[in-house]
Amino acid sequence: MSTTVALSEYEIERGKPMPDKNHAFIQENLLFLIKLMYREKYRVLPEVNLDLPVRERIPDLAIYPMMKFVPDENEIRMKQAPLCAIEILSAKQDLSELMTKRAEYFTGGVLSYWLVLPALYTIYVFSSPTEYQIFSGKDKLYDAKLDIELNLEEVFQ
Repeated sequence: MSTTVALSEYEIERGKPMPDKNHAFIQENLLFLIKLMYREKYRVLPEVNLDLPVRERIPDLAIYPMMKFVPDENEIRMKQAPLCAIEILSAKQDLSELMTKRAEYFTGGVLSYWLVLPALYTIYVFSSPTEYQIFSGKDKLYDAKLDIELNLEEVFQ
């Protein structure tokens, strides 16, 4: 006898599991730290629809070059790829799904992709689909493509 798992409206709409508390903490910290330190250079957008060549995706965070808020220039689906897509692994999410997204983001034109593993206090920073650096614990994350440096102790607090 097979068991059917009912998906929430969030999961159906976004194509990913509902974020958990730790996911939310890290998402908030990343958004805050990047905005605080790089507000003149970048705009960090949470949960925006990206119109990628393969399919639509919604990263947890997308880093764009600084852009101004202009009410008459709203977009439902962002046609321009972000400079960086950030995905945070949720408790109910499959790691292989985020690895598939990595390839799709690079095909769509991102310069870097961050994969955050909360339980391991670790962030993988991909500069291409196959090249990455691992930052963990008390390391300072450095994304050479965007020239962003963050203290991981502040990200994982």
